[in-house]
Amino acid sequence: MRFAVSLLMFICVASLIGTVLPQNQASNTYVDQFGPFWFALFDKFNIWHIYNSWWFLLIMAFLVSSTSICVLRNAPKMMRDARSFREYVRGSSLRAFHHRVEVVSPLAPEAAVERIKDWLGGQGYKWKLRVDGEGMLLAAKKGSANRLGYIFAHTAIVIICVGGLLDSELLVRAQVWLGGKQPITQNMLIADVPESGRLPAANPSFRANMLIPDGSQSASAIVSVDDGVLVQPLPFSIKLNKFDIQYYSTGMPSSFKSDVDVTDHETGKTFSQVIEVNEPLRYKGVTVYQSSFDDGGSKLQLLAYPLAGSAEKTFEVDGVVGQPAKIPQLADASNVQIDLTGLRVINVENLDGGQEPQAKDVFEHVASVTGSAAGAKNEHLRNVGPSVQYRIVGRDGQAHEFTNYMLPMTLDGAQVFLAGVRQSASEPYRYIRIPADANHSVAEFMSLRAALNDPSLRAQAAARFAQANANDEGQRPLLQKAAEGALESFAAGGFNAIVSKVPAAERERVLGFAVPMIQLSLAELRDIDRARHGWAPLNEAGADAGRWTQLALLALANLPDYPAPVFLSLKNFQQVQASVFQVARSPGKNSVYLGCIFLVIGVFSMFYIRDRRVWVWIRPTAQGSEMLAAMTSQRRTLDFNHEFERFKDAFKRLST
Repeated sequence: MRFAVSLLMFICVASLIGTVLPQNQASNTYVDQFGPFWFALFDKFNIWHIYNSWWFLLIMAFLVSSTSICVLRNAPKMMRDARSFREYVRGSSLRAFHHRVEVVSPLAPEAAVERIKDWLGGQGYKWKLRVDGEGMLLAAKKGSANRLGYIFAHTAIVIICVGGLLDSELLVRAQVWLGGKQPITQNMLIADVPESGRLPAANPSFRANMLIPDGSQSASAIVSVDDGVLVQPLPFSIKLNKFDIQYYSTGMPSSFKSDVDVTDHETGKTFSQVIEVNEPLRYKGVTVYQSSFDDGGSKLQLLAYPLAGSAEKTFEVDGVVGQPAKIPQLADASNVQIDLTGLRVINVENLDGGQEPQAKDVFEHVASVTGSAAGAKNEHLRNVGPSVQYRIVGRDGQAHEFTNYMLPMTLDGAQVFLAGVRQSASEPYRYIRIPADANHSVAEFMSLRAALNDPSLRAQAAARFAQANANDEGQRPLLQKAAEGALESFAAGGFNAIVSKVPAAERERVLGFAVPMIQLSLAELRDIDRARHGWAPLNEAGADAGRWTQLALLALANLPDYPAPVFLSLKNFQQVQASVFQVARSPGKNSVYLGCIFLVIGVFSMFYIRDRRVWVWIRPTAQGSEMLAAMTSQRRTLDFNHEFERFKDAFKRLST
């Protein structure tokens, strides 16, 4: 029993860890949270999948075995003891009891026994009479069902643990260890998965996931095992007719549900059902839960702006979310891979105080359905329109995540496009604010970027700056050369390139001179660039032109740190929704329910049914009879003492 209690404590501690630490997340999430050393250490104990780790399942198995042995060893003895009246107790033994009473009665032994029988029966006792020579022993008991508490409570632990083992990955892993199943680690179509990567359709227990885009159907779910997956065939197919999602004013989903058709493979029967959160589909022993939602392969049209050199010719990139996109138009991007990872049509953000938004992951959207998103009222919340997310792996193998908004938004009183970048999901997005032009696009900024990288245009802009700001003709060549050099350094590496070779103590003074010169030169460069494109000249007296140039200066200063060869602007899209289902066959559920019933019965029996035994030894005397009575219980509490006092008073009255 001590061993079983120790195992139970280990399970409680492990369950606490599994509750506090999010389970089944991507490995890089845990690496970012704990660091490489602690990740490697914790990974040996598989605490990211603690309920299916080998040591947790082993402890569960030991607990089941240990508790089962305890029940098998003790239950028969307890049942025999509960049925026994212990009528062979001798009178001399009763004198050793603490709770006893002795009286002399004028009644004959037979009359005394009848009186005591009636009283015991009225108090709910069962009794048995044994005649021993001239004396008689009346043995009575009440509350023997108390012994069932131990049996039911410990049996409940076994049943619940067995149910937990049945619903764990134990049966699936047993097929991997002993049945020749091999998880698939490479990317392939379900139709191409070999038999070794498929679980049997009659698999007694599994928990899997399936993603179905709008208008598609599937009859296979995916079971994750270690670093791979196994395909779990279902006895029916599911076709997603429509995925419907409703939103709060905060942009968080208020509900989402799936209208599906279910077709039975055996009978061909088809029926329709709506699956939503807390209202799953149950059919043929399989339960299908509405787990989440995702992109089902939305079609995107992106406009690519080169970010290297003086090239400014844009080109279109067509792609599908979830698939890589190609950009063959860039000669130096042959080894660059772009993975389109997401499309968000609705982005409701709090833009109070010029705050930059942070794209929310699917987990936050799903949690909002049962959370308090509806109560978040804020007058500064705005729907800033669609955004696209993609991932670029550079030639050096370094990956970065990007999010770009389709429409400009007003931040700090100016219309800007946000271009976000981060290195991992654990980091917030860092944004470049690209000023919007008169056509509400990034075209003019990208044209200015290309002009900045053209030496001849830089020279023209520097000459104009020198002519407008030189005090005399002798100063003009020097000022022009300084402006041209500053523009060249700024184009190569932003402000860092200007001050990189300057002592730290002199950097502030150098920037105080260089920044205004670059900003004024950019204004001249913008005029030159607009003229060569045939665009209308700017109103130099307007404050908007200066504000735009200032924002462009800041964006160009940050652009060298933007790790991408192109800027992708979302031009058009065709959204395709997908529903994510969790599919489970859990035979252990009924076992857990039965165990819970047994546990309630066991706890009730142990705490609310008190076992009491009474013995009355009667011997005849010349004047009547001598009576010796004793009372005992497993738990001698204050209530038992009061009950004995009542029994003693009643016993004395019965003897008269």
